Order: sequence, then structure tokens, then C-alpha cells
Amino acid sequence: MIFKQLYDPRSGALSYLLGDPIGSEGVLIDPIYEQAGEYLRLLRLFGLRLRYLVETRLPDGHISASPVLREETGARVAIHGAAELGCADLRIQHGDLLHFGEETLGVLHAPGVSPCASAFRWNDRLFTGETLLVGRLGCPDGQGGNARTLCDSVRQTLFSLPPETLVFPGRDWDGRRVSSLAQERNTNPDLQAPSCAEALEGRCKDDPLAVGDSDLRAINEQCAARNLPHDGFASPTQMEGASHV
Repeated sequence: MIFKQLYDPRSGALSYLLGDPIGSEGVLIDPIYEQAGEYLRLLRLFGLRLRYLVETRLPDGHISASPVLREETGARVAIHGAAELGCADLRIQHGDLLHFGEETLGVLHAPGVSPCASAFRWNDRLFTGETLLVGRLGCPDGQGGNARTLCDSVRQTLFSLPPETLVFPGRDWDGRRVSSLAQERNTNPDLQAPSCAEALEGRCKDDPLAVGDSDLRAINEQCAARNLPHDGFASPTQMEGASHV
């Protein structure tokens, strides 16, 4: 089993590489454009063929690397059917399974942050995007997000999994990058409030991350990252002579 959590200091976003060394296939969750070179390096290091580029939602806080990595690797872009993403290859739904090598990634639709928000389960790990961070919930976006729906998604969908399930969020919050469902159920202040939705709405009014960036959203929606300069990373051909260290 191959697992890497990658942090982007500019946006605070977290992305994940999952790999099956037996089948030599991998998945990237929420890939970030500025990290594309590192993803390609890791794929080469571990000898993985990238099968899926999975988005937990249509991002508006960073540019997704999915369009350029799709062209570089031939991987298929997967996102919930409610998302408007021009280069999506798979419109996934709740309960779908994505197979890579001998491993399986399960899809849980968890709307609230946005209508298309999803979480992904892999063995004992849950990748929650911005739906459930460590010590707080994400903020609903202005494109159909809803606080009450978000609270219900966490309580009814995510908390239906075993409490020992590890939570890996899509954003670093106060330096915290991993939790468990039991810890979040028992200590997350948004979920402990008398009214989760009211507490979330009140906090998110003053949260700059709640607004999102409409320009970044438009770039991602149109898959325009494929037209950006590739100075930040080398293509697989360029990496033929690169070190594996």
C-alpha cells in the first residue's frame, strides 16, 4: 500500500496519492496545479500508472492539476455528477466504486459545502475534502452550498462509518491534518453547538475561506489549467533521466 499526503503552503490545500504496488496503479485526490511536478516524480518513483484524478468538489481555493495531469498521464477525471467540470470523464454518484490495481475507493456523496461535494473511503481512511476538516466543518460556498445540508451530511453519511475511521481533510486547519470520526463526533465545536447550521452560518460570515475565488473556480470549471505554462513541472518524457532518490 502506498499513501502520501501532500501539502501546498500557498493555499493550505491537501492532496493525496494512493497506490497499489502490486497492480502498479494509483489515484490522486484533489491534485493541486503547483504540485504537479511532485506528483509525477512520485508516480515514477513508485512505478505507478495513474488511473484516476478524483475531485472532492469543484475547487475555488486553488487551481486543480487534473486537466494537465489528465493529458500527461492519460488518467480519467472523476467528480460527482452535480459538478460543472468540462473535462470530467466520470460523473460519479454515491455508492460508486473506483478500482485501481487490487484496491478500491468508495464514493460517498456529502453535499453541503457544495452540491457536488463527495468524500472517498479507502480501507480505514476517509478523504473528506472541505466537508469535514480537523476541528471544524468547511464553509458552504455561494454556488448552492447549504449549512444545514452540510451538518446532515456529516452526521448521517460520514458518521455512519466506523468511529475509528481516520479522517484526512482537504485543507490544513491550524496545523492539523488528520483526525478520526470518533474525535470529530466528540470534540468538533461546530457539531457540538446547539444548532450546527446556525453556528456554521455565524462563523462562516467572517471566514475569508468561505467566499472562494470566482476566478479560480472559472479556471477549474473550464479546465483552463491545460493552457497554463508548465514551468513548474516536467513531463514524463522530460523526466526520463531524473533520479529516483
